Amino acid sequence: MPVYDLEERTLEFAIAVRKFVKSLPRNITNYEDGKQVIRSSGSIGANYIEANENLGLKDFKMRLRIARKEAKETSYWLKIIKATNDNSFAEKVDNLILESEALKKILSTILNKSSNSK
Repeated sequence: MPVYDLEERTLEFAIAVRKFVKSLPRNITNYEDGKQVIRSSGSIGANYIEANENLGLKDFKMRLRIARKEAKETSYWLKIIKATNDNSFAEKVDNLILESEALKKILSTILNKSSNSK
């Protein structure tokens, strides 16, 4: 199993989401949903970076919670995009959904471990 730098992994994910959105057909729903998923996918990594530059354990946990929330939101928008576009995008969007859910689980694990160690 590969070892990941989570800051790098979240950056790569945000870039992949942007590339995916650029490949979608241009219409009002993809435009609006694309804006949302771009914001939330970038916010995962930005908040993880903020967590690593925390002002204490409380700040660290808050930033991780926000990053986890953004991962959930990203998955939500990706599912909407999948449901409102043809199947030619299904494989790409499914991979992005899997990655957003993996990031959510990783962030949850970090949060749980930080709660257990005081």
